[in-house]
Amino acid sequence: MSQADNHGFNTRAIHAGQEPEKRTGAVVPPVYQTSTFAQDGIGKLRDGYEYGRGTNPTRDSLQEQIAALEGGKHGLSFSSGLAAEDALIRGLLKPGDHIVLGNDAYGGTHRLIDQVLAAWGVTNATADMADDASVDAAIAKGRTRMIWVETPSNPMMKITDIAALAAKAKSIGAWLVVDNTFASPYLQTPLALGADVVVHSTTKYIGGHSDVVGGALVMNDDEIAQKVGFIQFAVGAVSAPMDAWLTTRGLKTLGVRMDRHSANAQAIAEWLLQQDAVENVYYPGLPDHPGHELAKRQMKSFGGMISVTFKAGEPAARKVAESTSVFTLAESLGGIESLMNYPAEMTHASVKGTELAVPENLVRLSVGIEDVEDQIADLDQAIAKL
Repeated sequence: MSQADNHGFNTRAIHAGQEPEKRTGAVVPPVYQTSTFAQDGIGKLRDGYEYGRGTNPTRDSLQEQIAALEGGKHGLSFSSGLAAEDALIRGLLKPGDHIVLGNDAYGGTHRLIDQVLAAWGVTNATADMADDASVDAAIAKGRTRMIWVETPSNPMMKITDIAALAAKAKSIGAWLVVDNTFASPYLQTPLALGADVVVHSTTKYIGGHSDVVGGALVMNDDEIAQKVGFIQFAVGAVSAPMDAWLTTRGLKTLGVRMDRHSANAQAIAEWLLQQDAVENVYYPGLPDHPGHELAKRQMKSFGGMISVTFKAGEPAARKVAESTSVFTLAESLGGIESLMNYPAEMTHASVKGTELAVPENLVRLSVGIEDVEDQIADLDQAIAKL
């Protein structure tokens, strides 16, 4: 099945890159758990397969599958989301180039750009991506080559107008990179809105079962794909065969899972609004969220991520984070199980003391697909302890 076909999302998720195995007819393609491939003579490769760092049928299938779901021409799969980001930046930028990054980006992305790649000569500035003037002020004339945005953002759930930002990037000769991890390709397709590259931590919603780490890039431009594909091969941070297979398995059910994640999160966000202990609820599905109308336009629904702050400050946030049972206290997000995170000391600890620092009275919920009544009861008993 070609990524260019006109089948619906769930059909593509199940069938893209997933033709039955030719010899036996196995409906689920096998895991090609091999590091190398026999040649029929020197340089005579079978279907182009030579060595596992360069190509592997299981990884190729995942790359076709995720490209199909994002509406892209090229997909590249990596051993982690940060490995994908690193390959993208080093494939497209050179020392002296500049990145404009959202001021509440994922802490690991900021750490990679600000601490690791800074030594290579790539500089950055942060901006409120929802504020046009803030973005303009962060652009370094003649040097900004990449604008990087998460929407919804992590963990403040800001919504950015992808099409408008794509036009701005194009006007200054920069690439627009959209981290689509929170939304997933089921809820949002940034390439269709003008983005140049989509980034995913496939560990999250795409894998969906908290049992595999991975990352992916999707793009339409042949030159971008060639440059970044070279880094993928030359540096070698590729997804292993079993990791690719597990990610493919998870991706097949993405649509039905996201429907449940979104429905549960909407109900929980509305319930949290009614709690006296709660200061603010950050969820784009709420009508008073500043990005609600924009999210309605560029997303299918509002996703499974909620952030919430508490009136009693840091002690209350910590108490709630440590008092749940249906919500497991753990890093990461996007799995079928509900997770509770205290970003200031967990996922965003690396940006503490910077402009990207997360409020200390905030917890982040990754709402799973359990029964919503049980999720709410769990949060209710935790909040009652304050």
